[in-house]
Amino acid sequence: MAALEPIVSKLSGDPAHDEDQRTISEAIGADHGVIDLYAENIKTASTLQEKIEWRNQFTWALARHAVSEELTLYPVMEDKLGQKGKELADVDRGQHMAVKKDLYQLQDMSPDNKNFFPLLDTLLTDLHEHIEHESQEDMPRLEEILSREESKSLANYFEKTKLIIPTRSHPSAPNKPYFENFAAMLAAPIDKFMDLLRAFPEQGKLGDVSASEAPSVVQKS
Repeated sequence: MAALEPIVSKLSGDPAHDEDQRTISEAIGADHGVIDLYAENIKTASTLQEKIEWRNQFTWALARHAVSEELTLYPVMEDKLGQKGKELADVDRGQHMAVKKDLYQLQDMSPDNKNFFPLLDTLLTDLHEHIEHESQEDMPRLEEILSREESKSLANYFEKTKLIIPTRSHPSAPNKPYFENFAAMLAAPIDKFMDLLRAFPEQGKLGDVSASEAPSVVQKS
């Protein structure tokens, strides 16, 4: 994790002492909520173009969430929880790989493809299995040994890291620091450039996502 700290620390001040700052459990849970919302919006959108926009938003949010967890949360689990933390993190990385492989296929597939929604359902099944594991195993164990200030600092680091990592799925990339740090630094600029060519929902439709986190370019074809 330390390899990213000089870059991440420059993005904004550390609000860990702000009473409104989320703990790491709250930050992870909030991400899970918006990712589920974006998936539901794919299903309920009334036009193909809207489904494509929500598919892109879903990809953007889930890809960033997964890599940020791998770069910030799992190393802390391994450090603080010892052998048990390493075992839990290995389970998490395996679950992430299943999700990444699903997302890799989904992220460029048209929603009018007959395989799109079955694949989305498979992805969500894999994702919810992972969410259950994190919420029942990882987070209670980690929060028990972190102070509230440590938890909020980790959440801040998790959120900042999402700003500088890939926005699409790359399942063939390494998923452990420090190799993943290097791979992320290579892939992120390309992904962010390609985002300029992708359609995203208008800012007002994104719900509980700050302007600083939303894709900077929307409504491209």
